[in-house]
Amino acid sequence: MATGIRDKVAIIGMGCARFGERWDASPDDLMLEAFTEASADAGIDRDQIEAAWLGVFYQEQSTSKSGLPLSLALRLPNTPVTRVENLCATGTEALRGAVYAVASGAVDIALAMGMEKLKDTGFAGLPERTKGTFEDQWQPGFTPPGAFAQLASAYAARHSITRDDLKRAMAHVSWKSHENAADNPKAHLRNRITIEQILNAPIIAAPLGTFDCCGVSDGAACAIVTTPEIAANLARNQARRDIVTVKALALASSNGVEMGHASWDGSYTPTTRLAAARAYKEAGINDPRKALSLIEVHDCFSITELVLMEDLGLSDPGRAVNDILDGRYDRTGAIPCQVDGGLKCFGHPVGASGLRMAYEIYTQLLGRAGARQLKNPTLGLTHNLGGIPNRNVASITVLGLNSI
Repeated sequence: MATGIRDKVAIIGMGCARFGERWDASPDDLMLEAFTEASADAGIDRDQIEAAWLGVFYQEQSTSKSGLPLSLALRLPNTPVTRVENLCATGTEALRGAVYAVASGAVDIALAMGMEKLKDTGFAGLPERTKGTFEDQWQPGFTPPGAFAQLASAYAARHSITRDDLKRAMAHVSWKSHENAADNPKAHLRNRITIEQILNAPIIAAPLGTFDCCGVSDGAACAIVTTPEIAANLARNQARRDIVTVKALALASSNGVEMGHASWDGSYTPTTRLAAARAYKEAGINDPRKALSLIEVHDCFSITELVLMEDLGLSDPGRAVNDILDGRYDRTGAIPCQVDGGLKCFGHPVGASGLRMAYEIYTQLLGRAGARQLKNPTLGLTHNLGGIPNRNVASITVLGLNSI
């Protein structure tokens, strides 16, 4: 009987390129930047990597439709490379492939890379990636801000929350991320902003203003994974006392129910709730509010982060507004969220975001986060929401610290 992947896979190295408007860097440069850090961290040679997964979503803007760009950029020794995509969960999907390969016993060491190069293509992030007859007829005027603005309106209506209270909570979400990103040299946007600036910014799709929306950037992040036994031996050789293991990796995909009838009121993300339940069960987490040391969630818009606090079971229904304003998810709060700055301040190079989130959890668990380091974290969670509220995939990864 299947028992899941809890503690069957360890991460031995991670790397993250600097996110931003990387006019100076090609897709190959970004992948090499992330891999150089990861391989040095792992203490292995590229010839030891037995399989690799490359996550790229917008291949039209970034690279080809195969895994060859990763193999060529890193000069892998004819290693099997698989290219994957899964909407905004693409980076986590690459990690899932590598983790499952090790957990199955198919390979001992695997690589996951997520990358996207968008800024110098002119891609703005708001429209669909292509426009044609079908979309013009059936999706007139569709934008992600519009879709998530509907999530905000539905949430407020469901819980009888005033527009002003919702706006103040969303402003706090964005303010918090900018405060955190100021201490992160790899973030795209590191400028501090005030609550007043956020509340007075131009409206994009009511109630979402400019600072409620994440931007577009270039970036790459990667992970090298292996068995706990190999990881422990490598750690001892490097005089490390701890390793980071994968406690759970869960995925839930929409099946059409959200659009099929009125059982869903549009105020939450059903896939996140399902993925969270699966991940908590696999990781052996009974009370996530007490167990989790920090979280990285898919804050494509400030309302998304707010709603996800309830979908992940970290706030009671209708109480996320209060918890956010009370500082529960600040860096100094009970469950720090987006300690690195999140999508809001890294931007969202789609293929890279999931692995960038895992990089922050990994870095925090090993005590390497510098000015933004939390005190003694032991368990962290990442969450991706790919798509829009009524059709999406939700992917959750739980990473934990194990002594050797």
